[in-house]
Amino acid sequence: MRQHVRGVGLLVAVAAIWLAASAVYTLPEGQKALVIRMGAPIDVDEQPGLKLKWPLIDSVQYFDARLQTLAPAPEELILGDEKRLEVETYTRYRIVDPLRFYQTVHTEEQARAQLTQLVSTTLRRELGKAMIRSLLSDDRARILEQVASEVAVRARPLGIDVREVRLHRADLPLETSQAIYDRMVSERQQEAKELRAQGAEWAQQIQAKADSEKTVILSEAQRQSAIIHGEADAEANAILGKAFGRDPKFYKFYRSMQTYKQSLADTNATVILAPDSAFMHDFKDGPPGVKP
Repeated sequence: MRQHVRGVGLLVAVAAIWLAASAVYTLPEGQKALVIRMGAPIDVDEQPGLKLKWPLIDSVQYFDARLQTLAPAPEELILGDEKRLEVETYTRYRIVDPLRFYQTVHTEEQARAQLTQLVSTTLRRELGKAMIRSLLSDDRARILEQVASEVAVRARPLGIDVREVRLHRADLPLETSQAIYDRMVSERQQEAKELRAQGAEWAQQIQAKADSEKTVILSEAQRQSAIIHGEADAEANAILGKAFGRDPKFYKFYRSMQTYKQSLADTNATVILAPDSAFMHDFKDGPPGVKP
């Protein structure tokens, strides 16, 4: 009898401990708790600590209240200029209303799947209106802000606060990249041909202009040279005329020496003259007025 009473007492004690343990739960820091009674949510608890609930009929579902990151798999989009782009996004969000979150998406896995679909749909619509050049300019930030704003509005009824949507990576598909590269090479080669042709045309124009200027400069130089030579000859003749007037005999002798010089210079010819030749007169008699 005593053993039976002791066994019953032990069972009661175990049941009491189990009921006591079922009546409390712990809410960690950075999480929110939704108390569900008989399948219906009745309370949202956001303060961390040890909490009480009705055993057996109450259950608790926890939600991470910290900022979370959603990074879905890369997907291929078509831009407004028919270019294909492979993008990889990341979304920063926070669960702010556990009750609405539970009522609409129920679990975090379903919430992430629905949020991924929201981001993908919005991104496809916005990038479908944009050109690839826009994503390489300051318009990229404006487009992503528009995407984030629309996703935040559509995610708010789910109890989710979307903070930002960003592009982690945006690349052209391999075949598209190669096609664009080949087209760029072809365009640059065509541009190089046009520049070379234009350069050759400019070179011909510059050469023709230089030749024309050269002809004008040479003509002017020759004219100036002729004028200077004429003036110099005139001045030389005037000086020689004055010299001839002062000493005609010496002038005649000087002219004879000049004639000999011009006749015999830079030649190897041998000239045979008679001793009484007029050509030898100045060599025999010397300058006028000089006595032997």
